[in-house]
Amino acid sequence: MSDAVKEKIGADKENKSAKKVKLFNNGMKTEIYLIALLAILFIFFSLTSDVFLTVDNLKTLARQASIYGIIAIGMLVVIISAGIDLSVGSVTGFSGIAAALCMARGMSISTSLAVALVCGLVVGLVNGVLIHDGKVPPFIATMGTMTVVRALIMLLTKARMISGLPESYKMIAQFEVVNIPFLFMVWVAVMIVAWFMTTKTVFGRNVYAVGSNKEAARLSGINIRKTIYGVYIFSAFVCSIAGILLTARLGNGVPTAGTGYELDAIASAVVGGASLDGGTGSVVGAVLGSMIMATLRQGGVLLGVNSFVLEIIIGSLIVIAVLVDKLRNQSA
Repeated sequence: MSDAVKEKIGADKENKSAKKVKLFNNGMKTEIYLIALLAILFIFFSLTSDVFLTVDNLKTLARQASIYGIIAIGMLVVIISAGIDLSVGSVTGFSGIAAALCMARGMSISTSLAVALVCGLVVGLVNGVLIHDGKVPPFIATMGTMTVVRALIMLLTKARMISGLPESYKMIAQFEVVNIPFLFMVWVAVMIVAWFMTTKTVFGRNVYAVGSNKEAARLSGINIRKTIYGVYIFSAFVCSIAGILLTARLGNGVPTAGTGYELDAIASAVVGGASLDGGTGSVVGAVLGSMIMATLRQGGVLLGVNSFVLEIIIGSLIVIAVLVDKLRNQSA
């Protein structure tokens, strides 16, 4: 066999291998599996509970999934950049409390919401500065801000619930358009913005590049500081939106609101196909992951499943998802 023929065969094998890797990494397989799993959960809970497929329960599920889903989208963008944000739950609670305190003191709803968003953005900026400029590992930096912000919430509220919020603000959580909850519509809007940002903008491409190889991204001219800042500010921004909606749904400023939401956000993103090593993940996957998490929780409540058992299931899903991702990367 001539050298030219051998080279051609080798090139064909490489092309086929590249095509396989590309097909495997485009996320379609993961999303198909997630849709199948979500369908199985819906069928299971509809057969075991007479209430699950009722209109009222589906609306409740949509509202619950919307809060988790918005936070998960912020977490997804951070994970794609090879980071982690443990402060998402605290930022969610902090923004809601900030809005509640402002309204309780007579400020207008629009001003109160603006203050809440600014509070979240400040925390996101602090995370970005600590991680990029301070060289603090994302896990440690965001764990620190999580603790500080949660303590700040308790100091501001004296660990008491903030009541007396305007009825028009509370109606945000109950408002519907053609039987579709407004919270779900906000989630869809955040989905669209995040999808466009991650797939159609230079910033989105930079996030994937930084997550895949930060040094290579730096050498190619990508501004690492702006990208890291943008990632954590975006995460905090969407968490602030979630906090505003969550407080409206609760009807009061609850100091413990958002506690533990970081677990569901990480679970939604990772189960949705995001890699904790960075550089991989999609908004569609995170959305499906959020729906799976919310369905598990809502279905478990309807069936009277012990909450600790649900935590075991969710924790197991995270471990399995990470294990599958590691095995996939090894075989790629």
